[in-house]
Amino acid sequence: MTLARPDLDPQLRALLAEMPLMSELSPEMLAQLRQFPSTPIDALLEGRAVDRREVTVPGQDGAQIPLSILSPIGADPSTAAPCVYWIHGGGMIMGDRFSQIDIPLDWLDLLGAVVISVDYRLAPEVTGTTLVEDCYHGLLWVAEHADELGIDPARIIVAGASAGGGLAAGVTLMARDRGTPAIAAQVLICPMLDHRNVTTSSRQYSGDPGVWTREMNEFGWRSVLGDLAGQDVPGYVSPAVADDLSGLPTTYVDAGSAEVFRDEDVDYATRIWAAGGQAELHIWAGGFHGFDALYPQAPVSATARRTRNDWLTRALSPASDT
Repeated sequence: MTLARPDLDPQLRALLAEMPLMSELSPEMLAQLRQFPSTPIDALLEGRAVDRREVTVPGQDGAQIPLSILSPIGADPSTAAPCVYWIHGGGMIMGDRFSQIDIPLDWLDLLGAVVISVDYRLAPEVTGTTLVEDCYHGLLWVAEHADELGIDPARIIVAGASAGGGLAAGVTLMARDRGTPAIAAQVLICPMLDHRNVTTSSRQYSGDPGVWTREMNEFGWRSVLGDLAGQDVPGYVSPAVADDLSGLPTTYVDAGSAEVFRDEDVDYATRIWAAGGQAELHIWAGGFHGFDALYPQAPVSATARRTRNDWLTRALSPASDT
């Protein structure tokens, strides 16, 4: 039986009606989805005063991890810039370092931030902690090379959308536990945090086609977990199961009211507060999963982006206490 669901925002509903949707994923469908062209980064950078540099850095197991470094041209060289370390979405099974890159590029324009995006390896080709370790080691390289990158090591934020939001949360937990690098803030956009799929919102978005359904989520998590099960799943992989959320940097969490991840995202922010941390939470009425990435010009999307930008401006201010 399908549970009652929050209504979609009227403008988003009209836009979503034109989008091909699915309810489940399979290995064959994943192979097809991976053949779609990647984000046209050259088109996004056209007209922007941006210097682009591509590097590879060693991962935990010696694998080479690509990073794209996007720096504003014309910035004051005497002032170290804030840095946004971007982790892309795609269910941890698809996408690349240019997926949803328009979101942090707004922060490059607005804040003069250096944007560094990581191309972590994907499941099911790798499983377990490999994905989050790839992201962590990329971040570690960034912090170690802060001077040459022209970034302020005290103003590095970790940000990501969907699967990237979950990986951002895992990286932040990992950095806290390992004592390095320092992270000034984390921005978790509709993050994929909980492999258990037991929330009300998970059950609400099951059985019908959607942008990201419970069945698609289960496929993504099966691909990531591999042989891990139950108590073996670490919080770095599925941050919702982390026992301790104390000592985290200031956190921004947002999601739509009409999506699978709504309740796990609310719970994560609530647990940060319970541990004495600082978090700002926004649940956008009528928003489906990834609404502001897919349709940034819709009124609710524009409001969500503006609110996030305002928060980040405060968090990255040199005078900020965060």
